[in-house]
Amino acid sequence: MAALLTVSAGVAQAACDALPAHADLKAALTIARQADNGGLNLDMWATVVDRSGIVCAVAFSGENVGAQWPGSRVISAQKANTANAFSLNGLALSTANLYAAVQPGGSLFGLQESNPVDTDVAYDGNALAFGTAKDPMTGERIGGVNVFGGGLALYNQKGEIIGGLGVSGDTSCADHNIAWRLRHALKLDHVSAGVSPQKNDAIIYDMAEGKSAGGFGHPTCGGKEDAIAAALPATMPAPAP
Repeated sequence: MAALLTVSAGVAQAACDALPAHADLKAALTIARQADNGGLNLDMWATVVDRSGIVCAVAFSGENVGAQWPGSRVISAQKANTANAFSLNGLALSTANLYAAVQPGGSLFGLQESNPVDTDVAYDGNALAFGTAKDPMTGERIGGVNVFGGGLALYNQKGEIIGGLGVSGDTSCADHNIAWRLRHALKLDHVSAGVSPQKNDAIIYDMAEGKSAGGFGHPTCGGKEDAIAAALPATMPAPAP
């Protein structure tokens, strides 16, 4: 049994080796958060998971662990898990793309109740380690489904999905913008297909009277997040061949 656990840990580490380490995630998150993202200008949490849903890194952008909403740590992990769990090589779905579909009467109603967060993983350990290289979630499967902006699947230069990224701590619309910039900075945004008009996983603002014209829409958040989001797809590299 000990040998089996050692092999499993080695496989998990190998998957995380293709993803940003804590220091890289924190540095890129700090820069992405400083840009104008249209929301409340708050500090953020970010989580990266590998393709199997194991948490590889958790970071925050503020001066200390209490400088951003405490509840957003687990939400960022939910978003990372969701984007990874419901995206494929040939179809990227951001958490923002799932909002309309999970509403009552939507095509994916009930999805948000599936794959619950493992609360033992989410709330284990010393809170002073949250968001550090020794965050207790690291190396564990967190689970969880989140269906508003801030979660994106991660794609390498071959267009292969290798995990998910979740960002939380501002309005959900600003979270999406920050996640988009963060993924680009990490050079893991080689998305080949999606449900947005740009054929990627951009947030879609097509809600009217609670309904999405295309089925994958997201409500606006009251700031200027939507105007900023409209320009973000231009920052994404061309799809991998």
